[in-house]
Amino acid sequence: MEITKSDQGGVATVAINGRLDAVSAVDAEKEFSSLLEEGKDKMLIDLAGLDYISSAGLRVLLVVAKRIQQTGGKVALSNLADNVKEVFEISGFSSIFKIYDSNDEAAEFLQG
Repeated sequence: MEITKSDQGGVATVAINGRLDAVSAVDAEKEFSSLLEEGKDKMLIDLAGLDYISSAGLRVLLVVAKRIQQTGGKVALSNLADNVKEVFEISGFSSIFKIYDSNDEAAEFLQG
């Protein structure tokens, strides 16, 4: 798994490439925690490069969403591959997260 972070207009963008599973979930959680500790309360999680997500990966994203919402912030997901989108739908996570087809749409939601 590889994580790339950037900040544009007050929106922290986190791009995840590879697999978000039990092995990589610990590293992902550390990356997200560092952003939250910096006070980032608008987060766009770009999953265009995500090949696979396990229940451990879903848990990491859920924890991030809950922590951001507790501070009055927003989180959005973008660019989910069909297989990843299916996992979100089956697990019910598609009703928890705002999911967009592009980063532009997600950023518009976050800045609105």
